[in-house]
Amino acid sequence: MTTKKKTAPLPPALRVLAVAGSLNSDSVTRLVVGEAARQLAALGCEVDLLDLRQEPLPLYSPEISHGTPAFPALQRRVEQADVVVLGTPDYHGSISSALKNFLDHFWREFAGKIFATIVASHEKGLTVTDHLRTVARQCYAWTLPYGVSFMGDEDVKNGKICSATLAQRLEMMTRDLAVYGRLLAAQRRADLVSKDPGFMARLR
Repeated sequence: MTTKKKTAPLPPALRVLAVAGSLNSDSVTRLVVGEAARQLAALGCEVDLLDLRQEPLPLYSPEISHGTPAFPALQRRVEQADVVVLGTPDYHGSISSALKNFLDHFWREFAGKIFATIVASHEKGLTVTDHLRTVARQCYAWTLPYGVSFMGDEDVKNGKICSATLAQRLEMMTRDLAVYGRLLAAQRRADLVSKDPGFMARLR
């Protein structure tokens, strides 16, 4: 009589929320976020693409926004994500109003998760990336130690990424998210059910 060997259960697939924060109908930000989403899916992640042009949010109001009919479904999408990819154009050295409005709706839902930034900018998007890192820090989230930035008229043409540098940067980012995202997601799940001290204890 033979017995089957018990195998350890497979870890859950890494869940990614990719947010396209441009309202431009011909947005290069949306295109690059979509390519990142495609690569993450190819790496075995479950990817949820939130296009704020297709799914606009009303302006955030602390008194009413969390009680709107559409909020619970969006909150579930954010809560389910292990990784959040944020894409935005550079508007006057900061993030788009659409993306800021999305971020304003949440706090606890971001805690302990990892953020990655994609910025369309003619000036490297450094202040935009820093603003997104500040949001992550204030929400007790992690960020990759680098961001992806690109110039739309040089790196993206005719609806395609034409820059080898941008392509390599995206490949690096999606690989790192798949690897470090899984590590942090596993630790976050463990922290939520443990009795150990730590910054995630406030969410138990």
